[in-house]
Amino acid sequence: MNIDDFVATFSEEPGYLNFASVGTIGSTVEEEQQALTRLLATGRFGTLDSLAAQDERLREAVASLTGFRADQVVFQPNTSEGLMQTMFGVTGGVALSAAEYPSMTFAAVRAAESLGVLSPLWLDTDHGRVTPGNLRDQLTTSVAAVAVSLVDFRTGYLVDLEGIRQVIGDRLLIVDAAQGFGVVDAPWDLADVVVSTGRKWVRAGWGTGFLAMSDRAADRLTPVISGATGTGVPGLPVDEVLPPGRGATAFQLANGDPIAQARFAAALEEISAVGVPEINALLSQNVSRVIDLADEYAVPVISARDESERAGIVVLEPAADQLTVLTASLFNHGVSVTTRAGQVRVSPHVSTGEDTFDMLRASFVSFASAIQV
Repeated sequence: MNIDDFVATFSEEPGYLNFASVGTIGSTVEEEQQALTRLLATGRFGTLDSLAAQDERLREAVASLTGFRADQVVFQPNTSEGLMQTMFGVTGGVALSAAEYPSMTFAAVRAAESLGVLSPLWLDTDHGRVTPGNLRDQLTTSVAAVAVSLVDFRTGYLVDLEGIRQVIGDRLLIVDAAQGFGVVDAPWDLADVVVSTGRKWVRAGWGTGFLAMSDRAADRLTPVISGATGTGVPGLPVDEVLPPGRGATAFQLANGDPIAQARFAAALEEISAVGVPEINALLSQNVSRVIDLADEYAVPVISARDESERAGIVVLEPAADQLTVLTASLFNHGVSVTTRAGQVRVSPHVSTGEDTFDMLRASFVSFASAIQV
């Protein structure tokens, strides 16, 4: 499959520029869901075994894109649960920014409050960006792990994983990959824990996600929230409560939704067939077009312009008294974005077409005209 074939599988309405919030699904994922839902509806003899096989399929698909082994991957229904599993397993200090997406901050605080063995170290950041430089000066000997987002949900900043790994040494590196997985060709082997959803850039819909964990992390993290499927023993453990298994397997509560696993696996298999670098290259072109349009109509861009520091998010920050005008202009032209805390987040994908760019341009024209009156 080439990039053009991949793009052709998607058919979102023109004007959709909100992939950092929810990625619209394509025909491959839609057909996968329909096929497996039909199996579940009929219950034909022998067919439900294919539903049970989706867990292994999903783990292998994640492994092919990350470099982790399939046995180092467990399905999670979303990023939040994967981060909860991780943070509840940490003993010692965890360095992270208070400006991280709430999935991470809530997991750290809940674990600290509940068990008393995790201690958050709240980092001072460079305008919301965690960099090797500002991280280096704040690390203490009590810090056992560092947690960062691959791409910051507010600033769109693409973190320097190589630099951070060099700075933190032997500490665990925990990465929330939700805003980049599927479109950023990241050095996943530098991370000890990678957690992501499939509902954003992977475009697999809700209820999809994974937790990947190195052997080193599995040895250091305690599987506090471990259910009957986390024993590592085949079959249903009855009449006794077995201890958690070894490795990533222990960090799960129950069997996953096989239809969600199938959607996620199908999306990842297509991404693997096309290649993340090819997807990233086309996405980068579309991000540049958004930035160029904003510049043309003097809409302030505060997110990174350097391709090495960005992924798919462009953040606009008009003057406070112009924010309503900009959001109204986008709304009136049918452009879907996210507005939060005085900023507008625009996030295209590889399937963003000319009609959408025309609508965005028209929105900016209306904005520029209105503020000049």
